[in-house]
Order: sequence, then structure tokens, then C-alpha cells
Amino acid sequence: MATVRASTLLAPGRIEVRDYPVPAELEPGAVLLRMVASGICGTDKHTYRGETVQYAGTPMERTTPFPIIQGHENLGIVEAVGPGGARAHDGSAVEVGDRVVPAPNRACGSCRSCRRAWAYVLCRNLENYGNSLTCEHAPHLFGGWAELLYLRPGTAVFKVPAELPSEVAVLTEIFAVTHSLERVAAARRPGGFRPGDTVAVVGVGSLGMAHLVKAALMGAGQVVAVDRSPLRLALARRHVGAATVLVGPDVQGADPAVRAEVLDLTDGEGADVVVDATGFRGSFELSATLVRDAGTILEVGAFVDMGPEAFNPAVVCGRSLTVMGVGGEDLQAYAGTLALLARHRAAIPFQDMVSHVFRVDDAALAMETSLDPMTATKVLVSEMLPVRTAAPGAAGPAG
Repeated sequence: MATVRASTLLAPGRIEVRDYPVPAELEPGAVLLRMVASGICGTDKHTYRGETVQYAGTPMERTTPFPIIQGHENLGIVEAVGPGGARAHDGSAVEVGDRVVPAPNRACGSCRSCRRAWAYVLCRNLENYGNSLTCEHAPHLFGGWAELLYLRPGTAVFKVPAELPSEVAVLTEIFAVTHSLERVAAARRPGGFRPGDTVAVVGVGSLGMAHLVKAALMGAGQVVAVDRSPLRLALARRHVGAATVLVGPDVQGADPAVRAEVLDLTDGEGADVVVDATGFRGSFELSATLVRDAGTILEVGAFVDMGPEAFNPAVVCGRSLTVMGVGGEDLQAYAGTLALLARHRAAIPFQDMVSHVFRVDDAALAMETSLDPMTATKVLVSEMLPVRTAAPGAAGPAG
């Protein structure tokens, strides 16, 4: 029987490349993808470190079911379709040879949240590729760090425009999460986000960088990148001309020096919107010091439970702050996201967000590389894209 290779996370810190059988038969409506590339997400890093509690404090709370094949930021080419065919999210037929981005999650369609047509990430029976689906049982291939990816029936699939390079198309999922800024823009004043406003992003890894770029494209008068990595701050300057604030290595929460720099950039007011995208404790407290009175804090990074942090809710009340949590992307955001990436691909070097590309056999090295924010931005696992073992040159001083 033919086999394919996949990077398998057996337990925290233990990656092994294993062979799995190619599925002999597909379920009706299922889709098999030949993987082009899959990104390493912050959630993947948490899982690798053993920080495995997701959806903490909700009915969906769970821990990672090892062993798993990681990878949910996926781009692939349709290899096969199950009996009866399958439909893309736009209603068109999925055909062998189509280059597609699959949704990272699969909703049940029948729980109360699904019946109410809420965002699919609120499904009470949500399945997550690369996160909640173990590879212990056939057809095994439920994560993108593999040669093939098996998509269960009902998984949303989006066709990639022909003019969009794969190096950019693989970023679709993280840019789809930036629908969060559109939600903020819909809010009434004195909160919300309007053209000309200042948006600060705390933590400009890939998710934070995507929010920074999206804010600029939505007409932000100023974007401010706050991070401890000079490499990432230089990338923010190169992408959107961001003002940058370097956080000291020992900062774990609110920091007067960081706040002073942001206030100086905003005429003493603070940012209209602050996006907290680090995924680590302490950054929410810092974000709250950077936002203006009656401004909005957008929390997009705390998907994995890293424990509580000290924060006085009287600050939210006394300053009339809006706090908005976003648990992931929205299926309705994908079509617009793909169009946005295609339209701006020449003006914005999206592909420079990718610092490294490794083969499936080197997934352990890819993960270790991704854990160093001083030398890595977005790291990909790919059997098709050229291998890249060093980040593109970053110009300009940090700060």
C-alpha cells in the first residue's frame, strides 16, 4: 500500500516523522489535498511546549489528543474528491487540480450556535485540523504538516485566485482572522475604528503583523508595532511604514517606558485601537495602558490558556473601554481576504512575512526555529516551495 510522510507530535516536545497509508477510499463529500504549504501558528508552538488547554472556561474546553499531525494554516492542491463530489464555499464544484485553502475548522451544523448561524468557531462540536483530531485512527491525515491532508465532508474550501502566489496564499487563514478589525469598525463612537485612527499592535508575529497590515489598508492614520523582536519591528516598517516600539526583554506587563513612547506618538492620547496578539500573559495589561479613554482593546492572541493575569476591571469601567475577544477567523471573511491579498500583492511584500521554509522531514527543526522571535517570523512546512533557512534581510534600526 502506498504511504505518505507526516510530521507527528507524539507528546509535547516529541516530533517524529511517520508513514501513513494513503486513504484507499474517501467518504462521500470528502476531499484529499496534496499539500503545498502549511504555516506554524502560535497555537502549534503552545502545543509543542505542552500548553495544551484550549477554549478554557467554556463548554468547549479541551486538551490536545496526542498523537496529532499539526498544521491548520493550509494550502493544497485537490488530489481526489469523494463519491458525489464536493462544493467549495462559493458553491462551485471542487475539481482535481484546484489550488485551495481549506478552513482550519469543521462545524457540526446542528448545535444551537450553528442553528443560529453564528460564527462557526462558536460551534459546540467544532473539529480543528491540526489541533483536535488525533492521527491515531484512520484516515489519520488531519493536519497540514504532511504530504496529504484529508478533509472531512462539510469542511469549507476556498479556491485560490490564479494570480495569487502560493507564498502569499498560505497566509490566508491568519489574514482572515483580521475580520476582527471590521467588527471594531462597525462599533459606534467614541469606541470603534475610523479612517485616520491610530492602531497599535502588541506582538507582531504573523497574526499581529496581519492585523497591522489590515489596519493600514483600512485607512489607519498611523499604525504602531510593539514587540521585543527587532527583526519583526523592521518587517513592520517595511510592510506598512509602522512606527515601532521595542519592548525590553524583561518586561512582563505594564511598562511606563513603552506607554510613554506610545503616548508620545499619539499626542498624549493613546491608540484608538490596541490589538493584543502575543498569546502570553502580561500583554493584556500592557495593552490596556496604551489605549485611549473610550478606546478598544482587541484580544486575538489568548487562544491557549496561559493562566490569569492581574488586571483591575475598574479600569475598563472608569475609562469606558471596549474589550472585544475574537476566537478565530470567520468563513465569510475568506473570499474578501483572498481578493485583498491578490489585489495588493504587488504593493505589499506579503511573502516577506515568511522567514523560513522546511520540508516535512525537518518539521522538528522548523518548530525549534519558529520558537525564536529574534530570528523567525512565519515558518512554513512545505514539500513544494523552495527551502529557506534564513530570514530575508531586515533593514533599519529597531525602536
